[in-house]
Amino acid sequence: MSRARVLLLNPALGPLDYRVPRGMDAPPGTIVVAPLGPRQLTGVVWEAEALPSAGEVGDNRLRNLVGVHDAPPLPTPLRRLIEWTADYYLSPPAAVLRMALASTSALEGGRSITEYRATGRTPERATPQRTQALERIGDRQGLVRELAAIGGVSDAVIRGLVKAGAIEPVEVALDSPYPRPDPDHAPPTLSAAQAAVAADLVAAVDAAAFQPFLLDGVTGSGKTEVYFEAVDAALRAGRQTLVLLPEIALTEPFLRRFEARFGVAPVAWHSDLRQSQRRRAWRAIASGEAQVVVGARSALFLPYPALGLIVVDEAHETSFKQEEGVPYHARDVAVMRAMLEGIPVVLASATPAIETLHQVEIGRYRALHLPARYGGADMPDIAALDLVADPPERGRWLAPALVAAMAETLERGEQALLFLNRRGYAPLTLCRSCGHRFQCPNCTAWMVEHRLVRRLQCHHCGHVMTPPTACPECKAEDSLVACGPGVERIADEVAALFPEARTAIVTSDTIWSPARAAEFVARMEAGAIDIVVGTQLITKGYHFPELTLVGVVDADLGLQGGDLRAAERSFQQIAQVAGRAGRGEKPGRVLVQTFDPDAPVIRALVTGDADGFYAAETAARRDAGAPPFGRFAAIVVSSEKAEAAVETARLIGRAAPRVEGMQVYGPAPAPLAMLRGRHRQRLLIHARRALPVQDVIRDWLGALNWPASVRVTVDVDPYSFL
Repeated sequence: MSRARVLLLNPALGPLDYRVPRGMDAPPGTIVVAPLGPRQLTGVVWEAEALPSAGEVGDNRLRNLVGVHDAPPLPTPLRRLIEWTADYYLSPPAAVLRMALASTSALEGGRSITEYRATGRTPERATPQRTQALERIGDRQGLVRELAAIGGVSDAVIRGLVKAGAIEPVEVALDSPYPRPDPDHAPPTLSAAQAAVAADLVAAVDAAAFQPFLLDGVTGSGKTEVYFEAVDAALRAGRQTLVLLPEIALTEPFLRRFEARFGVAPVAWHSDLRQSQRRRAWRAIASGEAQVVVGARSALFLPYPALGLIVVDEAHETSFKQEEGVPYHARDVAVMRAMLEGIPVVLASATPAIETLHQVEIGRYRALHLPARYGGADMPDIAALDLVADPPERGRWLAPALVAAMAETLERGEQALLFLNRRGYAPLTLCRSCGHRFQCPNCTAWMVEHRLVRRLQCHHCGHVMTPPTACPECKAEDSLVACGPGVERIADEVAALFPEARTAIVTSDTIWSPARAAEFVARMEAGAIDIVVGTQLITKGYHFPELTLVGVVDADLGLQGGDLRAAERSFQQIAQVAGRAGRGEKPGRVLVQTFDPDAPVIRALVTGDADGFYAAETAARRDAGAPPFGRFAAIVVSSEKAEAAVETARLIGRAAPRVEGMQVYGPAPAPLAMLRGRHRQRLLIHARRALPVQDVIRDWLGALNWPASVRVTVDVDPYSFL
């Protein structure tokens, strides 16, 4: 008799043993269907020694596996990565496995599927819901439930539109092959510096051995073209390449650059894909047909059978850290996957993270530098505008010097960008009569006014309400006032100052998909936009030759809140957005509005002393024992009942072990003391670097019991301290 250890797609369960029926072949990695009570669940056969079972059962008590999915097995390096990720981030292995099997429909048969799209016809009975659905769907296509989600309506509304002829069915082939990239399609002309760096990367791909690289190049230095040469080498060797991007909105510009170089677009993987697209991509990746994949962080766990290169673009970006579910950092997991696969990994950035620079300093990573912009373009001139000495006019947010610079830029027919990392119109709405502030009922956060869509919204849980005409507390009419600026308010000011200018607001509210990003890029390149007002979404990845002026509206904003990485993050964001200026033949100029022009971050930006800034930040981290010289882990306790969260947090705090080189702070209410209707308490662990803090936490929490209504989560190496 043959028995198999199976990891099921159920995080509440550990690995279970099953009998392999006669005639069935199920070696480790095989994707199987296994019975669990009356249900049948998908799982993966695992090595018994790698995942011990909580309780062994006799052969006579084993149930038979039901069947084997018609899909390639999960490769051995991926199984090892799943084990490492689960162990390091203290997450259930099944929760990590779910990311590898992200398209369960890809495991099913069938060669085609029926999707739906708008016909352009208006239904005779145009209800508000039908109108809303058609407006939001636009030219998008998908299953009924996918279109319903996009339109914000029920499935019944979509089916009604189908009957009315406003939406039509479309037969979609599921497994049509992807075109193959051509390394010889359009080889670039590289500068001498680019060619030297590219040669090192190509040699590493040809060597097929683990080697982490930091590709450190200033904005506009042509880092993408350089690592494309490594992609070229992987293609010629018949190996797959994975390129990770931090934002979905960056996918479309990258696809265009890739297609210009290799003749076809790469295979995309991100949350905006339809189910049929996700199924097709997963099967192509698992079979090895997909030679180059570009995607968000979740693409890291897909089952590549012949991976030859990993690239993490904009590797400093904090969005590579997943906060929900398994709280992993894609940059670090990418390095671990490269090690398990025995391949090179490239971390590309103009503003590397201090953790990455430390790895270079101690010799674990190799740094490759591109210190100048491609084609002789100069870095932009950066100047600080002291808002104390030269304040904006009353009721406005743009300093006179910035307004004058914008006027000069527009007169020359060039484009300007204003950066403020705050969505919406205003971050706070209050009553001038009684002082009432609009707070989210589910979170410890203010409701943000979004005037374009006439609503107040919580940016943490998504709760939405219509702005009232009177104060709900004192009932005063016309007493509500918006406090502080968001990008919409800055756009209103721009419209008042430059009524003839064509302005675009770029945030996650307006650029929510690759298609919207492509539309924005096309308008910028066509000269149909004069002024862009945007959040951090616009700080990276875009290349607009006519964009010559960047204004940072509030450089002090990111320094607030006491975050460990606040100064580093502010430096990175402002340096990145400054890098959008002067990328073509015309010189660029950056004006940074601040109340403290002598702050170290501002001085480093203005003087161009990045090395000095990083050295000072690194020394401060070393003195504090903060990452990368020490370790943090957060234990967050949440419950719908405040007393249950407090009691459990105190239970955990009382049981905290006394370990040399480790301190436990708290419990205390989390800065966001309530999130999505759950009250939150937090304990923060600070440990020396060499301490196996995961083992300590595992033993500590494993000995405790708390009510089922209380949720306890652990975030190893946290990036958010809210």
